[in-house]
Amino acid sequence: MPDRSSKAVWEGDIQNGKGTMKIGSGAWEGPYSFKSRFENGQGTNPEELIAAAHSGCFSMALSGALTRAGHPPTRIETVAKVALEKTDAGFNIPRIALDTKATVPGIDDAKFQEIAQQAKQNCPVSKVLAGAEISLTARLD
Repeated sequence: MPDRSSKAVWEGDIQNGKGTMKIGSGAWEGPYSFKSRFENGQGTNPEELIAAAHSGCFSMALSGALTRAGHPPTRIETVAKVALEKTDAGFNIPRIALDTKATVPGIDDAKFQEIAQQAKQNCPVSKVLAGAEISLTARLD
């Protein structure tokens, strides 16, 4: 398995500076700034990219787990919400909320919930982000 990488460049001080982030494959490059991270400014931020990685990883993990259980899905849509909070000790990501909706022919809700929870535990991105509380809301479409 190949290593994956991305790159960030920051220029200037924390509040007035600006930066760019680029995904290693070249599939995306964009700006980020103090305002895009801590306010509602234009651009992206690290937490948004973590959310993209987590929602993508979890969706694939759930698809694999459902398929191995004999219930291949036709569609999985996951939104990840990453909370960034300021504490006395500095900034922290205390929680991530996964919200997924899936179309899975021939499965009952109890089995779906069981498989979804297993996928959350086994998703590699969930494992690396285990320092945050990760919640899951899973619905059949």
